[in-house]
Amino acid sequence: MDKQETIRDRIKDSAKTKPVELFIADVKWKFLNYCVLLGKNVLITGPAGSGKTVTIKQIASTYQDSHPFFYINCGSTQDPRSTFIGNTHYDKSSGTFFSQSYFVKAIQIPNAIILLDEISRAHPEAWNILMSVLDINQRYLRLDEEVDSPTIFVAEGVTFMATANIGNEYTSSRTMDKGLLDRFLQIEMELLDLDTEYKLLQTYFPNVEKRWLHVIAQIAERTRKEIQSHNPKISSSISTRNTLEMARLIENGFTLGEAAEILIYPSYDPVGGNDSERTFVKQLVQRYL
Repeated sequence: MDKQETIRDRIKDSAKTKPVELFIADVKWKFLNYCVLLGKNVLITGPAGSGKTVTIKQIASTYQDSHPFFYINCGSTQDPRSTFIGNTHYDKSSGTFFSQSYFVKAIQIPNAIILLDEISRAHPEAWNILMSVLDINQRYLRLDEEVDSPTIFVAEGVTFMATANIGNEYTSSRTMDKGLLDRFLQIEMELLDLDTEYKLLQTYFPNVEKRWLHVIAQIAERTRKEIQSHNPKISSSISTRNTLEMARLIENGFTLGEAAEILIYPSYDPVGGNDSERTFVKQLVQRYL
């Protein structure tokens, strides 16, 4: 069996490797396997808390024996050149020397999976640095703009996987350069529907009473339907990340009302009194209390 046949068979059988706690469509999981096995760049978009980062970490875990995993948090990058290239340091004994970044070391490892988390929140300079790295026809990184500066080439089989929050509700996100977007294949994550959300909560918290898990899923579903309405009374919905945390609080002795007080209400604007977003969500939760 040649290499291509082996890859084709692994992609075909990829559904068998999907974790039971990962609620993603089989075709999307299959596509992610395809990207890893062929070294394709993939960008996962979707609402906050929809499982973008978790999904990439799960696919990386599936291939941990053959594909080393590296994590870069683009959203917290204050100095892009330091993060993606490196720094010059001084030592008394050896003088001035250049220290390559974690990212530079990662791209030189064959078959590595490199997660560029929250790339939509990265500084534009970071995007400029990544342009040649992500371009399938270039795949290199210049350590400096000088003519004779070292050039680092991306190793064979390296897969770049990125996450992005795209939309007006994400105030810390920037409008991504179309040239950068074009360097990725894209896959979209959606928030879960009522039944799937409930099944997910049951999978993670089998010891929590089913009625409370169902109530959490119902509350989240109501907020998601509300923001899709013609004249929504709230600007964002409850994410799966929050429903999981609510269930975790209940598992540890909190009531549903206490969990909502801690996790849900602070996310909604209290300005407007009885017509505020927070009042709307409080009234929604009260129906289930």
